[in-house]
Amino acid sequence: MSHPIQPVTIFTPSFADGDNTNAQNITVKEIVARLPPELFRVIMICDRDPDPRIASRKNTELVRWTPHGNTVRLLRHFLFSRPDIYFFPRFGPLDRAVFELRKRFPTKVSVVSYVVMTMNEVTGNGPVARSILEADQVCANSDHVAETVRAKFGVSSITIPDGVDRRFFFPPRGRDSQKPVVLYAGSFQPRKRVEFVIEQALRHPEVQFRLAGRGETEKHCREMCLQENCRNVLFLGHLTPAQLGEEMRHADVFLFPSVLEGHPQVLLQAAACGLPSIAMNLYRPESVVNGKTGFLVDSATEMAERLDQLLDYPSLRQPMSAAAFEHSHNFDWDRIAGQWTDLFYHVATKRRNASSCRVQCA
Repeated sequence: MSHPIQPVTIFTPSFADGDNTNAQNITVKEIVARLPPELFRVIMICDRDPDPRIASRKNTELVRWTPHGNTVRLLRHFLFSRPDIYFFPRFGPLDRAVFELRKRFPTKVSVVSYVVMTMNEVTGNGPVARSILEADQVCANSDHVAETVRAKFGVSSITIPDGVDRRFFFPPRGRDSQKPVVLYAGSFQPRKRVEFVIEQALRHPEVQFRLAGRGETEKHCREMCLQENCRNVLFLGHLTPAQLGEEMRHADVFLFPSVLEGHPQVLLQAAACGLPSIAMNLYRPESVVNGKTGFLVDSATEMAERLDQLLDYPSLRQPMSAAAFEHSHNFDWDRIAGQWTDLFYHVATKRRNASSCRVQCA
């Protein structure tokens, strides 16, 4: 797609911090790092040291996050910067203020929303619904998420998947663990069902189970291990991307029992490390090819059976590992960022042409 000469200004309420591992912030950082600076001016939020790629990117402004007064200060930056695009609205007061301004006053800013979670009666309410219904362009991170957006809101969306950062996620030269290692990575919350992983550890005392992440159910999971005298589970806490990549390269199976997702980045990361995954088929993750790079299952019973199969037959894991790494190349960030580049220009050009038409017709 040909791009106009005038740079497009993008304002995003996303954090540029280098150590911020929130999946949505990671996505935005990967996109912004690859947007041509001569074509895009980008404004982001920064709380701590920014990602070096963002800090060194020309035509980038970082708005400092402080203990107080952030909404007013960020809204002021939003108004003074006169952006073409407000990208990836979240659910905070700044997002509500931007939507109210658009509602009450004509503005040239277009909203581009990115939906990263399956939409249903629980997830598709309140600010989430508003970010979809009032957006100029809705994107989804998987075809399944796009289908749920259409079913819930009657809104069509473009599918642009997340990518994988190959600086941190790449295959090992060889797995040398004496005991099989099963890895879980993600937050500890009810929908993730980390308790299921511990139940499998009880079934397989000869296997090491490693749990990366933190969250509200972590205390219960730790107590569960103590009560059951489960000695083969290790809680790793929060990991940086580099640390998570190391864990994946030393694991044999990635077990992900979550029942509500969009297009989980950890499944992409596992694939890039050549790690066979077992996940639920409920949200149809495109990063797992059933029977080839891992297994997609329909029940907890089937998940346990597939885990048994991968643990009992190392010869089955080996071809899945190679296939997973090969499949991960479909989620290359450079290619995905190119899709965002074209989409941003399409949206900005459409808005500019509409504004020019109104001026000429007035």
